[in-house]
Amino acid sequence: MKKRKIAWGITGAGDKVLETIEVMKKIKKEYEDQVDIEVFISKSGDQVVKYYGIANDIETNFDKIWVEINANAPFLAGNIQLGKYEFMLIAPATSNTVAKIAMRMGDTLISNAAIMGQKADVPIYILPSDYEEGVTITKLPDGDDLKITIRKEDVEHVKKLVKMYKTFVLKEPDDIAQVFAEYFV
Repeated sequence: MKKRKIAWGITGAGDKVLETIEVMKKIKKEYEDQVDIEVFISKSGDQVVKYYGIANDIETNFDKIWVEINANAPFLAGNIQLGKYEFMLIAPATSNTVAKIAMRMGDTLISNAAIMGQKADVPIYILPSDYEEGVTITKLPDGDDLKITIRKEDVEHVKKLVKMYKTFVLKEPDDIAQVFAEYFV
């Protein structure tokens, strides 16, 4: 039986990146006979996974990994539109990526693929780093805490995504497991 594929986009969000990687490693093991998880890392995401020291962890646990060259290279948007992926997951998604998708600015690999996927009715799942307004604590690569304030302007872009057809916003990395459970039983 041929395995189905999903596209996982990693952007430059440090918040939730460590938890997301751990969740995705568990999912890969659980569904390895049913699905290939192809990883697409934005330019900023590449910097963040190196900064957090998890680039090798991703390379060790996932077989197909591409790093953004430009908005169309690798050619993710076209393959999303052609239905080569069951869905696209963007986790974690920076406020920049969320805003670009909400405002229809496809000038990066991840935002372009998401917008083109939406046009082709491919389900898009997004885990924004800035889900709700207020103060949150995130972990730095050295383990220290960093207090950040999520602004209403960033949350407004998240709310726009929620209203988009076949676009689903996830609150926490653990929510990703339910998405896979719905597709791969």
